[in-house]
Amino acid sequence: MATEEYGAKDLAVLEGLDAVRKRPGMYIGTTDSQGLMHCLWEIIDNSVDEALAGFCDDIVVTLHTDGSVEVADNGRGIPVDKEPKTGLSGVEVVLTKLHAGAKFGNSSYNAVGGLHGVGSSVVNALSSRLDVEVDRDGQTHHMAFHQGHPGVYSDADPANPSPDAPFKRTRKNRPTELEIIGKVSPKTTGTRIRYWADPEIFNKTAKFSYEQLVDRVRQTSFLVPGLKITIVDENVPEESSATVPVAPATASDDLTTVMDGFSTVIPSEVEESQASSETSTEAASISNTSVTIDDGAFGKQPNHPRVAEFRHTGGVKDFVDFLSKGEPISDIWRIQGEGTYKEETQAVGAGGELHAQEIERTCGIDIALRWVNGYDTTIMSFVNIVETPGGGTHVDGFMNSITKQIRKAVEDNARKLKVNLKDNAMRVERDDIQAGLVAVVTARVAEPQFQGQTKDVLGTAQVKPIVTRITDKQFGEMITGSKRGFKDQSARVLEKIVGEMHARIQSRKAKEVTRRKNALESASMPAKLSDCQPGNDDVAELFIVEGDSALGTAKAARNAGFQALLPIRGKILNVQKASITQMLSNKECAAIIQVVGAGSGQSFDIEQSRYHKVIMMTDADVDGAHIRILLLTLFYRYMRPLIEHGYVYAAVPPLHRIALTGSRKGEYIYTYSDDELAGKLAELDRQHIGYADDIQRYKGLGEMDADQLADTTMDPRTRMLRRIRMEDAAQASEIFSLLMGDDVPPRKQFIVDNADDFDRSKIDT
Repeated sequence: MATEEYGAKDLAVLEGLDAVRKRPGMYIGTTDSQGLMHCLWEIIDNSVDEALAGFCDDIVVTLHTDGSVEVADNGRGIPVDKEPKTGLSGVEVVLTKLHAGAKFGNSSYNAVGGLHGVGSSVVNALSSRLDVEVDRDGQTHHMAFHQGHPGVYSDADPANPSPDAPFKRTRKNRPTELEIIGKVSPKTTGTRIRYWADPEIFNKTAKFSYEQLVDRVRQTSFLVPGLKITIVDENVPEESSATVPVAPATASDDLTTVMDGFSTVIPSEVEESQASSETSTEAASISNTSVTIDDGAFGKQPNHPRVAEFRHTGGVKDFVDFLSKGEPISDIWRIQGEGTYKEETQAVGAGGELHAQEIERTCGIDIALRWVNGYDTTIMSFVNIVETPGGGTHVDGFMNSITKQIRKAVEDNARKLKVNLKDNAMRVERDDIQAGLVAVVTARVAEPQFQGQTKDVLGTAQVKPIVTRITDKQFGEMITGSKRGFKDQSARVLEKIVGEMHARIQSRKAKEVTRRKNALESASMPAKLSDCQPGNDDVAELFIVEGDSALGTAKAARNAGFQALLPIRGKILNVQKASITQMLSNKECAAIIQVVGAGSGQSFDIEQSRYHKVIMMTDADVDGAHIRILLLTLFYRYMRPLIEHGYVYAAVPPLHRIALTGSRKGEYIYTYSDDELAGKLAELDRQHIGYADDIQRYKGLGEMDADQLADTTMDPRTRMLRRIRMEDAAQASEIFSLLMGDDVPPRKQFIVDNADDFDRSKIDT
């Protein structure tokens, strides 16, 4: 067998930025949309680092019509003098040399996001063209690059540079002089970088996301108080340049189903197909309110303003307030402090050599948190201004500390909170604490250690004990109520957490006894449940019926093979205003949770649901509408996956019955609103069809006989159901808080503002 020769001639040496172009994934993760956005973050973060150092307060990100992106700041500007070791200008060193920059030293930057020294040079390497302008020393300096190599472009129109213009590359080993293209005030400094992503590197599916840009810029404005960041999209016409916010999305007038688009009336036989094709209307807003924007490439009729500005002064406290959705349980609590630690690192000597050096570091932490009604958890963490979605040592220290302090507070107040310390199951778990928790955890660290260039997880071990120590002291005073003004708040927080614990324990027990496996198991259900026959789990329906009179009729009208009935007495507890403990103590709420059989809160498991349709069958009047919204509030707050998976419906009982006469005697027409009744009667008159003058108006479901109830409301072949939809969870949460919460003035204002647009038909159907 012949052997191949293998020698030094077979080794390839990639110099400079060629290695980046060969293996881009090592530096930006991927070459799809994620990598495309990562390049932009690197350039923006360099400008934000100037703001963190106290030298910049204004950043402008411009999206040009040719697909290029420009980031401008009023920082100190990249150095333009010669770097002694290479003989190149500071601009060329920063943009062409990997692991080069002031962030390796200990004097220019104390806490930065881009600390590996590869950000700008990697973006340069992966761009078909990059132009940089620097204002320093009273002059504007300019330099251009093609795929990371310096040179000169011969643009036909200098005002409209193009990556396709002729390019003359600077010869190797020849220093490239910065071109001076203008003069500025000696006090004017800053950097402007404009680049075109290289289509040879990024795949065809790579797509720029304006929504991601807005989210990142907004969060940065929270993390660097006082910094103004402006996004200018030149793809949007000039006439759309106003920065006035678009009116935020509001609830519809449909008090039955809470918001327009949240539910849809559909005939039973086509309910599945039609429901899946529906869409909801969403409104976008810019400035300091939420933004809902469709992703789009440049030049594709953007659905957003031309100019969006972001500036906040409250820091992480404002951030938590922005992230909070739902009724607040507590005010926003703030934890701040700093600590020092020693770390051995490689320092750069005067001659450029590396040597080990032990230095003392300072770690500052700034944490804001609050609890809101509900069980969703929102914890965002950052090191300097870099988001760490994977958490890290700063988040571990925070969570370990609040878990320890809350457990201690629960033990100290066990009798008041009705916690049996002898029961090993009654132990607060982290999931109980995180339910409804909104927190932003930030750490300021010089030269933090991340896991990889993408910086998803903080790995600096010394940060954890500092965060733990500071949180132990400050949060401990808050949760025990010993800090002034926190006694009532801490009591509410502890009550909520203990309620979550009880809900988790009860859900676990419920799952053990509520799965329908045989007839004997059904006996463990509430006595008032009229269950269906076992073995039909995939089509089983649960009707929640208003009142005993309607229950009697429904029993005769139902198909016992797959339709179960659970009566409720009038209006159930408003869980928006009640604590979890109160909800679990309410017989009606507890019965619904037990019968559904999938648990509640964070432990809810949609796969364990005993029914694939949960149908609210209430009277066609205002009281019935109120009962429906109370039930929806229970489902949304504690069994939300039922709504998310389309399991929740509202029956649509008729309001009137028209009895025909003459040749059509014995036939009946049902109508569902007063307007529909008037229209139907007019139509019958035009067609000369006789009908009885005594139009029956149903005051309740109990007035119907079994056949009528079956035909109009329960028989899948003839009934109509309203499927409850939830297209926008954040908007739904706000609407539930508005309509069902304790704060009366906003609800009153909502009614006043929407009174003119009120559609009565949505109530009476």
